[in-house]
Amino acid sequence: MFRRREPLHERLAREGGLVAAPSVDPRPRWQETGVHGLQRPREWDATVTADAPGIEGDQVRFVTLPDGTVLVEEGPDSSLEPLAAAVEGALRPPYRARGARQGESLWAVQARRLEVLELTDAPGGEVLDLTHTAEGTELRVDGERVFGSLRALEERGAREGREYAVHAERLDDELWEVRAAAL
Repeated sequence: MFRRREPLHERLAREGGLVAAPSVDPRPRWQETGVHGLQRPREWDATVTADAPGIEGDQVRFVTLPDGTVLVEEGPDSSLEPLAAAVEGALRPPYRARGARQGESLWAVQARRLEVLELTDAPGGEVLDLTHTAEGTELRVDGERVFGSLRALEERGAREGREYAVHAERLDDELWEVRAAAL
């Protein structure tokens, strides 16, 4: 009959101004990790499955060059042609791919397009970074600054804008994987 809705000490503290107003979280209650309405950037351009009984191991990484040549980066040296053929049903070369065994002969393969440039005048090294800003142009080979520049990388970077950065990694001899971005 005589039940209080809130304890006396809480009511007195509230009426005396000793309790701060509850903070209001502007986010909706349903906003948990992964449920925010924004999708993650797509990492792979194609995901396919392939039947490839002759491949050893459980994982592979490879690059297919514009002429169709397959360069194995990780995994067995056995022919990866069945995996490359499956990818090429969805994506034309050049591309970088990774595959994982899903069963006795079933493989899942993910592939991402890449840009390949032939750099006949490239210096030694495996990684090139060319940066062009209002202050000038800088070329780094394997992290070390070198004198000069590479015309092909400058032309590729100029397509991005007035200031740009170009990153290149050697694939095979004179063929380089290239990424460029405006600054």
